[in-house]
Amino acid sequence: MLVAAIGWWLWVTLVVIVWVALAFWPARVAGRKGHSFFGFFLFSLVFFPAALIVAYLVHDRNATALA
Repeated sequence: MLVAAIGWWLWVTLVVIVWVALAFWPARVAGRKGHSFFGFFLFSLVFFPAALIVAYLVHDRNATALA
């Protein structure tokens, strides 16, 4: 019984670590474009697929105007 309990906690810990690590992806993309890293990090913790799409579609605030 103890081994099963330890295995369950290990599995939950691993899932949480992967979940938080994946949340950095949209946050980093948005941060490079001049948007809030922390805001996109929180957004991606709750809605990862939507945050990833939005991070790639938002306007780049750091882009220099060529015209």
